[in-house]
Amino acid sequence: MGTSLFSIGLTGLNAAQAGLSTTSHNIANVGTAGYSRQSITQSTNPAQFTGGGFLGEGTKVDTVKRAYDDFLTRQVLSADTKYNEYDTYNTQIAQLDNLLADSSAGLTPAYQSFFQGVQEVAANPSSIPARQSLLSAGESLVSRFQTLSDRINEVRSGVEGQIQDTVKSISTYAQQIADLNKRIADAQQAGSSQPANDLLDQRDQAVRELNQLTRVSTTVLSDGSMGVFIGTGQPLVMGANATVLQARASQGDPTRFSVNIIAQNGNAITIPESMLSGGKLGGLLSLRSETLDSTQNQIGLMAVGLATAFNAQHALGQDLNGNLGTDFFVAPSVSVQPAQGTTTAAPAVTYANIAQLTADDYRLTFTDTTGGYSLTRLSDGTSVSAASVGLSITPPASSKVGDSFLVQPTRYAAGNMAVALTDTRMIAASAPITTGARSGNLGTGSIGAAVVSSTSSLSSFGTAASPTTLTYSGGNLSGFPAGLPVTYTPPGGSPVTVAAPVASIPYTSGMSIALGGVSFTLSGAIQNNDTFTVSPTVAGVSDSRNAVLLGSLETTKMLLTANGAPSATFQSVYSQMVSAVGNKAREVKVNAEAQNSLLSQATAAQQSITGVNLDEEAANLIRYQQAYQASGKVMSVAAKLFEQVLQLG
Repeated sequence: MGTSLFSIGLTGLNAAQAGLSTTSHNIANVGTAGYSRQSITQSTNPAQFTGGGFLGEGTKVDTVKRAYDDFLTRQVLSADTKYNEYDTYNTQIAQLDNLLADSSAGLTPAYQSFFQGVQEVAANPSSIPARQSLLSAGESLVSRFQTLSDRINEVRSGVEGQIQDTVKSISTYAQQIADLNKRIADAQQAGSSQPANDLLDQRDQAVRELNQLTRVSTTVLSDGSMGVFIGTGQPLVMGANATVLQARASQGDPTRFSVNIIAQNGNAITIPESMLSGGKLGGLLSLRSETLDSTQNQIGLMAVGLATAFNAQHALGQDLNGNLGTDFFVAPSVSVQPAQGTTTAAPAVTYANIAQLTADDYRLTFTDTTGGYSLTRLSDGTSVSAASVGLSITPPASSKVGDSFLVQPTRYAAGNMAVALTDTRMIAASAPITTGARSGNLGTGSIGAAVVSSTSSLSSFGTAASPTTLTYSGGNLSGFPAGLPVTYTPPGGSPVTVAAPVASIPYTSGMSIALGGVSFTLSGAIQNNDTFTVSPTVAGVSDSRNAVLLGSLETTKMLLTANGAPSATFQSVYSQMVSAVGNKAREVKVNAEAQNSLLSQATAAQQSITGVNLDEEAANLIRYQQAYQASGKVMSVAAKLFEQVLQLG
C-alpha cells in the first residue's frame, strides 16, 4: 500500500510541477510577440486490476499544448496584410495630395498669374514693363512645373527604395521560416511527435511579419513544416528551402524596380505586379502604378499642351523687331527608352496633335526587319495607332524583330519645361498681317481684322508700302495675290474654293475670305472702286491681336479629344487630376481606418484564446501549488505507512 501510494503521489507531484513550470513559462512570456498560451494535458495512468476491482495508478502528462485557432489566425493575417497595404498607400499619397491641393504651392496660382501677364501685354503691347512681367510670370510657371515634377520624383525615388528594401526583407523572412521549418521538423521527430510550441510560435510570428510585407497563404505539411506561398500561389518557402527574391531594374523600364525570383542558375524571373497584392509591397506597387505614374503624366500632359499651343500661337505673331514669333517655351520632347537587350536604333517620336494626346505610356515593338512596328497602350494592353494618340513615329530603316522601346510622351515634360525667350522685344504680341479700308472709299464697307493660321505665305501679301489691294467693281472683288487660291464663304453658305490665279470672286456682305493662311471678313455696302488692303504689319506698332489670342488659350479647350473635339482646358486637366488624387487619398484613408478596426477586432478575438491572462495564470499558480502540496502530503503519508509496516515486521 505504501509503495503504491508513494508512486501515485509521485505522479501527482510531477504533474503539478509540470503545471507550475508551464504556468511560469506563460507568465514570463506575457510580453513576447507572437507567444501563445501553453497548458498541460493530463490523463490517468493505466489502473491495476485486483480481486476487488481496478485501483488507480495516478496521473501522467500527455503533452504541453499551445492555445491556437487556425481560423482566427487566418482572419488576423487577412486583415493585417490589407491594413498594411492601405496604410502604406495612404502615407505616400497624402504627400501628393497635400502638394497638389496646396493653394500656394500648387500649379493653379502660377498658371493664373502667367495668363494675367499675357492679358497685361494685350492691354499694353508696347509696354516693356508689361512684357518683362510676362517673362517673369512664365519663369514662375515653369519653376512650379519643375517643382511639382521634382517632388513627384522624390516620392518615386523613395518608393523605389522601399520596394527594394521590402523585397530584401521578404527574402530574409523566407529564409528564417525555412530554418524554423527544419528546426521544428527535427524537434518533433526527436520528441515523439510532441509539438515544439515555442518554435511554432516563432514561425507563426515570422509568417505574420512577412504577411505585413506581402500577402501570403500557408499550408502545414506532413512533417510539421510549413509551405508559404505569395501572389497567386508562387512558392516562397517549401520545407527547409526558401525562394530568393530580388528587386532589379525592370527590363521594360530601367527607372523602376520589378520583383524577381532568382533561380538556382542565377536567372531572374519577373513576377507580374498584378500577382503581388497586400502588405507594404502591394501598397507601394499600387501607389506607383495607379497614382504616381498617372499624376506625373497628367502634369506633363498639361505642360506639353500649354507649351505646344502657346508656341504655335506665338509663332503666328510678330514681335517689336518686325520678326515672326519664335518659341516662347522650350519645345517639349517625347521620352523613348530602349528595353534591355534592344539593339535597334530608336524611332523618332514627336507630337502630332496635342488634342489627341493622353496621359498614357506605350510599348513600341518592332514586328519586322524594315521598321514595321506595333504600338501598345500599357494601361490596358490595347493596340493603338500613333495618330490616334497624338503622336508621329518615324521608325529606322532597319530593325530587329522583337526589339522594343518604352514611349512616354508626357512623363518628363514638366521637369524639362523652360522659357526660351530672354528679350522682351521678342514677345510676338501683334499679328503679322494688317487689314484696312481706303479712307476715300465711297461705300460703308469694312474689313475685319486678319486672323493668321499660317505664316508660310505671308510674303505673298507684299509690303507695308506696297500691300495687296482688293478692289470692288460690279459686284466682284479682285486683286488677290496671283499664286494663292482663295476660299470664300457667304453668310450661311458653304465654302467655295477658287484655284490660283484668282481673277475675282463675287461679293456678299458678311462673307469671310481665306487665302495663304490669312482670313478676314468683308461687310457693308461697297461702292465701285472701293479698295481694301492686306499687308504685313509695320514693326513696333501698338498691336495686341496675337496677345489677345494667346490670352484666350487660358479658357480654350485644347486637350483630351472626346466625340471628335477637344474637351478640356489646361486648367480643367489639372483640376481633374487634383480631384482624382484627392478622392483616391480619401478612399485609401477610409479603407485603412476600416481595416485597422477589423484588424483590432480579429486580434482581440485571437488573443482571447491564445493570449496570456495574468489573472488566470495567478489562479493556476495557486491551483498547481495546492496540487503539489497535496501530492507531497500523499507521499508523506505513504512514507509513514511504510515505516509502520517495517515496525510491525
